[in-house]
Amino acid sequence: MAMAIKSNRFVHLCFLFFVVSTVLLQTTDGRSWKKRPLRQPCRNLVLYFHDVLYNGKNAGNATSTLVGAPQGANLTLLSGKDNQFGDLAVFDDPITLDNNFHSPPVGRAQGFYFYDMKNTFSAWLGFTFVLNSTDHKGTITFGGADPILTKYRDISVVGGTGDFLMTRGIATVNTDSYEGDVYFRLRVNITLYECY
Repeated sequence: MAMAIKSNRFVHLCFLFFVVSTVLLQTTDGRSWKKRPLRQPCRNLVLYFHDVLYNGKNAGNATSTLVGAPQGANLTLLSGKDNQFGDLAVFDDPITLDNNFHSPPVGRAQGFYFYDMKNTFSAWLGFTFVLNSTDHKGTITFGGADPILTKYRDISVVGGTGDFLMTRGIATVNTDSYEGDVYFRLRVNITLYECY
């Protein structure tokens, strides 16, 4: 009987040790539970990209085109109803250091956007800045929602290569200029918080 009690105590102590050690291991991950202050930016760039949507008449200047549209829609024009819901465009736009379309490009913005809401004018963007200038070589990749009617929108910087290897941060985008459905220029203020 005494042996059974000692055996029982041993099992209980082992079980208690297991529970306590498990709780301690789960709560001690080396990170503070307090909210950390935001890191200081390691790099900041301001670039402009110019998008000229193909409309059936401007093949020489077009830098983007519709590749998908709601059933029955014309692929040379935005749908014009329901805030262009369902339209998908791909682009290969010039990037400049200033807002002049004719300035020498420092790279290309390559990717796609699609209009994703029926009740308001909004898009989702996925694109990469391919930079090849004397100042910067490499890529910066972006992705996120673009509520177009908001003056300033934040889009995630999710990675990069070359001078921007594995970078992360925020790109604050605003529409700097537009001409109907054919041309728009975005000012992209890129603030990077992880630089290697």
